[in-house]
Amino acid sequence: MQPRMVQPVGEVSTSGREPSSTEAPEEANIPSRRASPDLQVEREFRKWQLSIGYRVLARFGLDEGIAGHITARDAIEPTSFWTAPFGAYFGAVRSEDLLLVSEDGDVVEGDGPLNRAAFAIHSSVHRARPDVAGAVHAHGLYGKAFSSLHTELLPLTQDACAFYLDHGIHNEYSGVVFDSNEGEQIAAALGNAKAVILANHGHLTVGSSVGSAVWWFVTMERSMQAQLLAFAAGEPNVIDSETAAGTHAVVGPEDVGAFAFSALAKRIVFEQPDMSPPAGFLV
Repeated sequence: MQPRMVQPVGEVSTSGREPSSTEAPEEANIPSRRASPDLQVEREFRKWQLSIGYRVLARFGLDEGIAGHITARDAIEPTSFWTAPFGAYFGAVRSEDLLLVSEDGDVVEGDGPLNRAAFAIHSSVHRARPDVAGAVHAHGLYGKAFSSLHTELLPLTQDACAFYLDHGIHNEYSGVVFDSNEGEQIAAALGNAKAVILANHGHLTVGSSVGSAVWWFVTMERSMQAQLLAFAAGEPNVIDSETAAGTHAVVGPEDVGAFAFSALAKRIVFEQPDMSPPAGFLV
């Protein structure tokens, strides 16, 4: 196969596709978790995953000062979401530190300032995608570099196939996002996909669980790194579309993302025992 060179592309439309399948093929042997019918229990679990998610980003060097944010849709008030206070160190976030933010941008529970850019972006995404429980954006080194190319992530590796025909590109960069209109444009570029590349900014991922959203962010960052390295080294071969689509069906479902996140969560709990999950839940 002739290598496909990285070239700038226009907006990639994802609005006409269905969100990624939740379940992996039976032969993949991936366990699944469904939300607790007890909404208070589900709320606490999502808050725990959110705090673990922040620590995962810190553990992998994906935090950068005050940049970046993760949100978790509230299980009880689904128009609201939880996030860390603006300026919090990702590696020390705890469930009790989190802020509950209303759809109007008011902090209704918790202490600390709200990142207004986080609200502008995430409120639009959560509003446009009721299937999304978690959303992640941070300023990883390779995600930033890749986003400056204004190009799609190619199916160069098995891991990258999780995003095959499953990510959008927002090609307009106009500065720090404080305007809800730009947040809506980002949500539109995301469409029904699991990720969107933000030109000259980085990338954003979503999931039907907070855990899957975090995993998609980490593995997309690494897939971007792999693509940058591959093209720097030579002329990589791109996986053909049929194989890429078939691989996406195995590595791209939400249950796979959630299960992969659980391995990262176990690492955090092993290294930081105070981060054990709420009673009644396994990592």
